[in-house]
Amino acid sequence: MVPSTNFLLFLFFFSVFFLSGTSRRTKVGAAGVRLNLDGGITLDGASRGKLTSPSQATQRLSLISRHLDQRLPLPELNTPFSTERNSLPSDDLEYNPLHRSTTITTPLPPPFSSSPNTSTSTIMSTQAPHSTLLIPGPIEFDDAVLQSMAHYAESHVGPGFVKTFGETLSMVRKLFQSTDPAAQPIVVSGSGTLGWDIVASNLVEKGENALVLHTGYFADSFATCLETYGANATQIKAPIGDRPSFEQIEQALKEKPYKVVTITHVDTSTGVLSDIKRVAEIVRRVSPETLVVVDGVCSVGCEEIAFDAWDIDVVLTASQKAIGCPPGLSILMLSGRAVNVFQNRKTPPAAYYASLANWLPIMKNYESFKPSYFATPATQLVHALHTTLSQITARPMPERFAAHAQASARVKAAIEGLGLQQLAAKPENQAHAMTAIWLPEGLAAPDVLPGLLKRGVIFAAGLHKECPTKYIRFGHMGVSVTDPARKDIDNALAALKDALADAKQAKGL
Repeated sequence: MVPSTNFLLFLFFFSVFFLSGTSRRTKVGAAGVRLNLDGGITLDGASRGKLTSPSQATQRLSLISRHLDQRLPLPELNTPFSTERNSLPSDDLEYNPLHRSTTITTPLPPPFSSSPNTSTSTIMSTQAPHSTLLIPGPIEFDDAVLQSMAHYAESHVGPGFVKTFGETLSMVRKLFQSTDPAAQPIVVSGSGTLGWDIVASNLVEKGENALVLHTGYFADSFATCLETYGANATQIKAPIGDRPSFEQIEQALKEKPYKVVTITHVDTSTGVLSDIKRVAEIVRRVSPETLVVVDGVCSVGCEEIAFDAWDIDVVLTASQKAIGCPPGLSILMLSGRAVNVFQNRKTPPAAYYASLANWLPIMKNYESFKPSYFATPATQLVHALHTTLSQITARPMPERFAAHAQASARVKAAIEGLGLQQLAAKPENQAHAMTAIWLPEGLAAPDVLPGLLKRGVIFAAGLHKECPTKYIRFGHMGVSVTDPARKDIDNALAALKDALADAKQAKGL
């Protein structure tokens, strides 16, 4: 058996360090680096002096951490320990893993494929072979995002994590296209549903009115959440695949005062896209004090949202959809108006963990790079969020929206070419991150989804309670759209065509 690289390194440094006798200094290599038995490092020549500056400590810990990655290629290591014995506070610094991902296209192994001629699937180099996840969230994740979750353990109030979290909050502002200093981004451990609780328990008081614009399953759930905290929720319901008219919304606002109006930007049960810009304009004209609350769980990162320009008060979302981070983070953006409404409540917030009284000062401190504590953040997930937001905000947001619009147009054209129809029949109602597809008469979701899975593709069944088996849902967002090396969308469309043909043949249609 050939010894591993790390084992050989261990033997080398063991012999150098422990066989050096009682000498205060032991020479390591020819690079002029000397290691003190008390844990210090001394350099010869022009580099003489201990490595105690932040930049030197960063380099040292980066080398150590990269060796802990246990992936090649490995840079030269200049310390005998895999971790520091006498770590200084300045050593608690962010580690950015080397990006070593490679896109490899290979045939899917059984049971994902049944013949040598089945479609291929893109498998990222550091991810195990798997069927491509194309549901409306969670989605496929970029290698670098997953690697960033392998960050070593660190204190949630240490300088390294505080810096990472502060930068993450600043990038959330860019994600929502907000520069208003009165607005406040929030990132809390939890799912997108926690965003409903934060809104309902902090911005609406018992007995106040909430207008819920219904475009599918999630409006019902948001209304139930509001009622749980004592609000009076009124829904304007649209037929399946449609959205309330602007005239209906304006008329409702004129009939009585509402504390909030909630809109599901993209309802993942129907694939319906709401025009939140137009709704916000109506609210500001008819009832300017009413808060505009957007459920953007399936829209943030793929549908245009101009938080400041459109005068929105709250957008709530989750990490695992178009943002491209694993599940577990609830993300919100609050306007200055919304913060003022909370601060002028007549009664205390109706929640503890979800209370803005607890979270607002924490978020302000972290964004100012000050350690703060209320509840322990999900440090590994925050690193993943930092990585994906760095990727997203590296390019202008309009480019990202355009990429999703183009992919959506391609999907919808292919769906039409297969003779299929969407739940959202009107083009202006169709989301760009997903497509909800009516199945042909005589077929149900259980007839088609196994055929997709056999070809290495995962779609979702229907979710609307009135017709859950009559349609399927295709999520096309995030890295599956933005990474030009991936062929997820093309493979999925080919798989759908074949799976439908097999299902029809099996049913004799």
